[in-house]
Amino acid sequence: MSGLISLLDDVAAIAKLASTQLDDIAAQATKAGSKAAGVVIDDAAVTPKYVTGLPAARELPIVWKIARASFFNKLVILLPAALLLNAFLPWIMTPLLMIGGAYLCFEGAEKVWHVFHHHEEKGAQKAETLDAAHLEEKRVKGAIKTDFILSAEIMTISLSAIETDSFMVEAITLAAVAIGITALVYGAVALLVKADDVGLKLSQIGRLEATRAVGRGIVAAMPKVLTVISVIGTAAMLWVGGNIIVHGLHDLGWHLPYDTIHDIAVAASGGAGFVEWLVTAILDGIIGILLGLALIPFVTRVMVPLMQPFFTEKQA
Repeated sequence: MSGLISLLDDVAAIAKLASTQLDDIAAQATKAGSKAAGVVIDDAAVTPKYVTGLPAARELPIVWKIARASFFNKLVILLPAALLLNAFLPWIMTPLLMIGGAYLCFEGAEKVWHVFHHHEEKGAQKAETLDAAHLEEKRVKGAIKTDFILSAEIMTISLSAIETDSFMVEAITLAAVAIGITALVYGAVALLVKADDVGLKLSQIGRLEATRAVGRGIVAAMPKVLTVISVIGTAAMLWVGGNIIVHGLHDLGWHLPYDTIHDIAVAASGGAGFVEWLVTAILDGIIGILLGLALIPFVTRVMVPLMQPFFTEKQA
């Protein structure tokens, strides 16, 4: 009898430990996922453009193709790579994170630049002349390339936010973040790309005028909703990118940018935590857009020509 009681005590202790670790994984995953929020928002804002102009029946299959590749990228390629680098070359994580932060600054600044120089691009735009199947294949390949870059940034940011000495907890947490974020992003994208179809259907078959009015409102609102999401995503990219750079410099020993921003935010907040966060985010965003604008000529005139041979599709 005493042996059975002892066994039950051991089982209870193991269950308690497992429960504690599950709670820790959930808390760490939530923290890590929120840290990557800026990239997540931009990922959700960017993806709908890849189904624009394609048959409505192909929208959800295309989203699923991209989502499936995103799961593979995060779980099979990026997760093991991130864990191995963090285990054997931990010193390289901050520079890698800063490279990713610089990329976010560049992407965000480029979007802002295009808003004010859109007239220069109108003459350069070419109509798509590909058949639907070839166009879909081209769009999916482009989306997967973009997703891989954003996924790498999400995984690196998330890993940097996980605080644990257990490799297993770290791996499970990162996997949970990868699965949760991918499901969230592409679930939201699926809703976004089909919302106008749902609205159109409601406006046509709704029994009540109120229902039909809701449908018309959804159709009319979707372009504005996508624009708002894009703006929020751009702002978040600049804020997160600038924040990563500032914290990276601080970790590498140059404390001036971090300390200056901190002192200004504390002085402006008057003790209000939200105001301090907001001022910090704005200043990080300013650094982000300045760095991004400085990177635009380097990327477009140096990096793009160098990388062009690797990304140019071979003609049949």
